[in-house]
Amino acid sequence: MDREVQQLMEMGATAAQARAALRRYKDVMQAAERFFEGEFADIEEADGDVSMEPATPMAPITPSRTPRTVTPGEDGDSEDDNDVDMDDDGVDDYVDYDSDYEEKTRTVVEADPYAGVFFSKDRREEVIEVEEEPETTFMPESNEQLKLMTQGQWMKGCPEGGEQGFLFALYNELSSGDCPCPQACGHKVQRSKSDFFAIFPEFMLYIQHLGRVVKRTCPSCKVDFCFACGEPINTTSNRDPSFSGDNALFHCSNLQGVILGIGLAMLESTFAEQRQQPSEESSQTTKTNKRRKTNLHSSSSTPKGDDDDDDSYYMSLPVGKKSKGGIGYAGEVKEDTSGQLEAQAVQRLKDEKIGTILSQIREYLPSLRREGGARTSDYMVHPTALAHLRRRFNYLCTTLLRNDSLSDMSDRSVLYFELFEWLETISNHEALASMMAMPIMVVASVKSVAPKKVARGKAPIRERTIIYEGSAGPRELLEAIVIQAQAAIKGLEGIKTPDPEEVEMTEEQKRMTSSMKGKERELTPSLSDENQKLLLFCRRILATASAIDRSLRETKGDAFVDRLHAALPKISSEPFDHSSIIIGTTDEARKKAYVNWATQVRFEYCDLTVPREEDKKGAIEESMPHYKFYYNSEARMLASSDIPKRSLAIAKELAVLTTNLPVAWDSSVFLRVDEDRVDIIKALIIGPEGTPYQDGCFLFDIFLGPSYNQTPPSVKYMTTNGGKYRFNPNLYADGKVCLSLLGTWSGPGWVSGKSTLLQVLISIQSMILCEEPYLNEPGWGNDGGTPQSRQYSANVRRMVVKTAMLGNLKNPPEPFGDVIRTHYRLKSQVIIAQLDRWLTMDDGKATVGDTFSTRHDGGGSSNGFKKDVEEMQQLLRQLQDGTFKVDK
Repeated sequence: MDREVQQLMEMGATAAQARAALRRYKDVMQAAERFFEGEFADIEEADGDVSMEPATPMAPITPSRTPRTVTPGEDGDSEDDNDVDMDDDGVDDYVDYDSDYEEKTRTVVEADPYAGVFFSKDRREEVIEVEEEPETTFMPESNEQLKLMTQGQWMKGCPEGGEQGFLFALYNELSSGDCPCPQACGHKVQRSKSDFFAIFPEFMLYIQHLGRVVKRTCPSCKVDFCFACGEPINTTSNRDPSFSGDNALFHCSNLQGVILGIGLAMLESTFAEQRQQPSEESSQTTKTNKRRKTNLHSSSSTPKGDDDDDDSYYMSLPVGKKSKGGIGYAGEVKEDTSGQLEAQAVQRLKDEKIGTILSQIREYLPSLRREGGARTSDYMVHPTALAHLRRRFNYLCTTLLRNDSLSDMSDRSVLYFELFEWLETISNHEALASMMAMPIMVVASVKSVAPKKVARGKAPIRERTIIYEGSAGPRELLEAIVIQAQAAIKGLEGIKTPDPEEVEMTEEQKRMTSSMKGKERELTPSLSDENQKLLLFCRRILATASAIDRSLRETKGDAFVDRLHAALPKISSEPFDHSSIIIGTTDEARKKAYVNWATQVRFEYCDLTVPREEDKKGAIEESMPHYKFYYNSEARMLASSDIPKRSLAIAKELAVLTTNLPVAWDSSVFLRVDEDRVDIIKALIIGPEGTPYQDGCFLFDIFLGPSYNQTPPSVKYMTTNGGKYRFNPNLYADGKVCLSLLGTWSGPGWVSGKSTLLQVLISIQSMILCEEPYLNEPGWGNDGGTPQSRQYSANVRRMVVKTAMLGNLKNPPEPFGDVIRTHYRLKSQVIIAQLDRWLTMDDGKATVGDTFSTRHDGGGSSNGFKKDVEEMQQLLRQLQDGTFKVDK
């Protein structure tokens, strides 16, 4: 028993705590788990001989509740059993691996069965990780010196429940001590780290190595036994001979645990190395124009390395002064596309390498649907299996699933298809399925600790304190891709023409219709290869999500899946209940509520057609609808067109827009797309903080024309006070938007097949709606901070309050009425204070509308600004107390 006590003391227990734990739980792994859960925290050194309650009967063994198999020699000292006071209360002491990690005491209150799975993303964990210099060993079979995985590397990652105890016990068992013959003949085989923890250059070399060392034969009694668990190996197998792989490697859960641990560590290391290479190259070529960023989702949320993970989904757009030259375009340099094919080829090789490793490791995942029948380790899942997946696989999983480019994912399908296979396999097994819902713990910060002093001649041991934070789980991340896939399919379907009114057909007409169905299918134009490729990829994504949900219902139950779905992001054409959003009581709570709300409503499909009763001309009703849209005529002319390249471009565009529109307390972008005509779009941009446009609502009509995206979209600015106000040198009173991306301003323009609508929206948000709009005019680009610039900004603020705030709140443009009201309700308190500041900053001059001159006085204090401010503040207070009345 002394060896087990020493093991627990190495994990941080005192000698008394270790003895007490082993008295109650004979198995060192179970004792370690209970110690890490704090069960023996109240035992002091003097309490070592106190009587302990016995271990109560464990729950029935199921794939998710499988304890480690006890091998001969681990039964403990039988005489110790007599020293324990038996006080069996009949209560099951076993805690499910999926149970609440914080639960330490039993209560009569019904516990949440999924508390340990659906824990809050706000959770933070502080973990001290040890860095040791790895040992090396010479491997004759490969004729090379290999590193051995250290205990610190093996246990790296955020702990959950008793994971540390299970990981430590497995590492300790397989790296030291003896493995006796199961027949107790006296023969023993010494274990060493090189047997199971050597890091080979390739995973299959490691598997071949295990194949040579796992199966041992006792020279005395000639019994074959497993070197990992010490149990006999049945050499007669009635399994399907076509099954690939060495049967001995599926013999026990110990082998499963070490194979997954080493394999996923190799995968994580390879993937991290690949990701560091492009980041190092890009850091040397980064341009100074930081505002031309379209990859808001992935750039802010994708881990950059083992120690640089970040889970900030949404970023505040940088708002600064315009450059002195005065720019109104979306970039300062032309895009360099040289080397693109070479880069794609390199990426393809990288993806094939990672995909191959994933495929090789997947064979050793627990699976009850294994070809040829399930193996022993498929039923007896080692407790560390879920730990390895959460600690190692989730790094790759979260990085790939946060890719915001469906087109890029489709091009890298060799890797993504294998990732989907993993997710389906995990969801198929009850012992692993809970991982699909568990928030992924990612690195938030790293703090190095001074190296510990060690004996002379030994390598120093370094420690790092790492803070982990919760982030979206695998199924939630997959749902974001599902939304993109659904949007892409909608775009690939093309434009839907309205269904004609049903008229009773004659029998002859019915026969003719029936005979023509087959011919119509033949005449339907087939999708281009590129369109077909994207369509198939999108359907695979939807099929994967459906398969995962179906498996989760079988393994975890309907309640589990329903709870999981309740937290998934959604894109719906159903009305959203904006009144359900509660204003927070603190600044942090208000900002969080605002971002959560904006995230849910930033992209929606809706009906943008004019009601038919308004379309009647006499007794004849037109079959083609009209749209509440500036480009109504152009849209109606294109109603029956089928342009494959355009459909593909729109599909890719929608896929990006659904999950990547910028959302922040400072400024957000909202989009509404017609549910049948995805080329008809309306955008609402909230003016950025720190600008004279702050918290104003600016509406744009957007049409993706017949040659999109070979040519830019058509964009019309609609918040003009009836064509009277010019809010910016780049926003004309007649609705013209001056932007080089749109071909309406000098400078680098639209790049065919590369530029996107998201770039246009962000350029307007961060470069036109800027801090000093006066500088957007090149002729005045050097006048930053001058009286003329300040006067121009004051004039803009008056127009913003009158039209972009007050006008839009009183008469909101469709379909953004609920969005505008909720925006002002959630930010009412800060906007009231903001308006007070603006009133003190006003120069008292008259509001100038459609003119660029600011060099004349007039109006004095009678410019009406104070009246507008007071009316707006009154409406904001009404929104706060619920007395605001919406005009029907």
